[in-house]
Order: sequence, then C-alpha cells, then structure tokens
Amino acid sequence: MNVLLVGGGGREHAIAMQIAKSPKVDKFYCAPGNAGIASLAECVSIGVMEFDKLVAFAKEKAIDFVIVAPDDPLAAGLVDEFEKAGIRAFGPRKNAAILEGSKAFSKDLMKKYGIPTAAYENFDDAQAALAYLETAQFPIVLKADGLALGKGVLICMNKEEAIAGVKEIMQDKKFGTAGNRMVVEQFMTGREVSVLTFTDGKTIRVMTSAQDHKRAKDNDEGLNTGGMGTFSPSPFYTDEIHEYCVKNIYQPTVDAMAKEGRTFQGVIFFGLMLTADGPKVLEYNARFGDPETQVVLPRMKNDLLEVMEACVDGTLDQIDLQFEDNAAVCVVLASDGYPVSYEKGFEITGLEAFEGKEDYFCFHAGSKFADGKIVTNGGRVLGVTATGADLKEARRKAYEATKWVNFANKYMRNDIGKAIDEA
Repeated sequence: MNVLLVGGGGREHAIAMQIAKSPKVDKFYCAPGNAGIASLAECVSIGVMEFDKLVAFAKEKAIDFVIVAPDDPLAAGLVDEFEKAGIRAFGPRKNAAILEGSKAFSKDLMKKYGIPTAAYENFDDAQAALAYLETAQFPIVLKADGLALGKGVLICMNKEEAIAGVKEIMQDKKFGTAGNRMVVEQFMTGREVSVLTFTDGKTIRVMTSAQDHKRAKDNDEGLNTGGMGTFSPSPFYTDEIHEYCVKNIYQPTVDAMAKEGRTFQGVIFFGLMLTADGPKVLEYNARFGDPETQVVLPRMKNDLLEVMEACVDGTLDQIDLQFEDNAAVCVVLASDGYPVSYEKGFEITGLEAFEGKEDYFCFHAGSKFADGKIVTNGGRVLGVTATGADLKEARRKAYEATKWVNFANKYMRNDIGKAIDEA
C-alpha cells in the first residue's frame, strides 16, 4: 500500500522508522519530512497546514493510508479532509482532537465524568482571573487554553508571578490566540509519567510508559520547552498504578469522548501526576508525544502500520500490543538559546556513526539538506536514543552516543534520566 506521513520532526522520524519496516508498504512519502526521514521515505515539500495541497498530493499518488502526526493539523481537521476525499487517515477527527486543542474542554470533560485531575477554574476574561488570584492558594498553574507547542503552561509560586502570568497569557498574548481562554489549576506534586495509548474509539491498548524532561536546563531549571529528553519505561509506573489508570482514567476517557459524540480514533497521550492521593491527569495530547515517541516506538514489537489500521478500522481488540523487555533513553541535542532564540544552518557531522547499529538511533527533529550537507534547522535538532537491558545501561549508551555527532551551538541537558538513580 502507498503511505503518506504528515509531519517533519523527531516524532515523525521515529514513526517513519517503524512504518518503513512494515511489509505492507509499497511506496512511502512524508510531507514535509526532514534530512533524517529522507533516508526512509520520499520527502515532499508541502507544509502540514496546507490541507488542499496534501489532499491533492494523496489523490495524485493514490495514497491508501495517511498518518497525521502533529497537533496543529489534527486540531484543524486534516483527518476530516482526507476522509471526505475517501482516503483512510490515522488520527482523531477535528471534533475529537479538541481533547488537546482546548484545555478548558478537557478539564470540563474530566469533571463531568469523574476522571481524576487537579481542581481548576476556566477564565476568558483577564480581570476575572486576576480577581480569582486574590484568594487562590499558591503555588498555582496557569495554562493557555489552546495549542502552544508545549510551552503555554506557567507554574507560579506566588501572587506576583501569577499576576504577571495572566498578563503574559491573556493580555500580551505571548501564546497567540491559545491565550484567549485560560485554565487556572491547583498545583500538584509527585512524579510525572507519560503514557501513550492507541484507541479505535472503543478499545484501548496501552503502550509502555515514559518520562519527559520539559525544562531547558539541568535540574529542571530554565524555560519550558517541547522536551529535552525522555526515558522509558518509568520505574515509578507500577502494575498497580497501571491497573488503576486503565480502570479510572484511560478507558473512562475513551468512553466519555464516545458519549459526547466525539469518538476518538488514534493516539491519546496521558500526562499523569502520581500524587499522594493517586494518579491524576495533568494533560491530554491527541497524538504521539515528542520526544516520548523516540523511546517508546523503538521498544515496540508490533507492525506499527497494522496497529494504526486497526485503530481506523475499529478492530483494535484483535491486536496484542507488545514491547521489548528493555529500556530506552533519548537525549535531545538542541541549538544553544532554545527555546527563545538560536541560530540555524550549521553543518551536522558524525551522523554516519549510527549506521548499522541496532540499539542506537539518531532521530532528526530540526535538520535539512543545504548544498549537499545536512544542517541544523530548528531549536531541537536531534534526538539521540539508545536502548539497553535496563535504564542505567540505556542512559550510559545514549550519553556516549551524543559525543558522536557535532554542530556549532550544540546544547543538551546532562541529567536526562537522573530520576532513574532514585528509583
């Protein structure tokens, strides 16, 4: 079958690696792709929000199956557009992608169906939000309602920080229209865990757990980013916690969306906080996480394309999802200055060191070809991933592999997976 993958980051490179292995694939395209994906698929220079061009390309190339990976096109209804054209597409329709597209919607859904989450209030007026802060308990969390590239969340330790945060989100519109509405949420403490799940709208299949590192600098300091590294599995996500989450969080979310007339087919990412009162939902994403995908998919035994087809066809109950009994760690190599300002266009060297190695991966997040060379083209440039018998071995190997590649302004955190030592 002919397959089109929409997206061009590290998540998409990890997806492409798995799709390219499938014996079902005859021709594989990616739009727009990147310099790493180019070795697996034919890259096409169409942007992820150019819906008409994407649909026209899919028709022209007789595409049988489309995978829409990023959040923006999902929230804007790209899957719906492919379906209107009679092309099967993996990912939630627009009315289901709202699970990530609006934090206010997702919080209200959890409240309505009794899914454990932090106490909260929604605001669409800055003055009302400021008035609420007068009697709020601190620390407190402010969240831009819409999509903000993983950066629209502010943890405020006191009232002064919170007032500044309301101004940033709702008045200065730092995150654009994502800040037209805002969620003010109780601050939760505990271990964070990311759990990705496949669903066909009825059945859910849970992938292995992971833990992301959002802050730009070591010891979780600095600004929030799209993710500076991750590891899988989380040693804190026990069998007991898993059973609780399936019963009280995962399946109830899928069932709630169906009851609301928003049947969800695709990947639901559950961002969890393991609190003293039990696991609670921090956030939902309506797609594979980035960089969680870079440690989850290399451990998956199944044919990814087969699983995705089952989600679209409503036959996920026939899939036995399996993962290797090992571990993976991903360290993001970024451009110094990310996520604020950084230079691009520097040559990347040493990539050939990963060739032919089964337990080392270099996923391209921000790269492109220029004058016959591969150069940096983003804030997050590469996701260096290694698998090992356990997390400590995987972590050692991942950091070893970060030395194989170089580019000017290369920056990384040096403590990805440090929590492993505390487990």
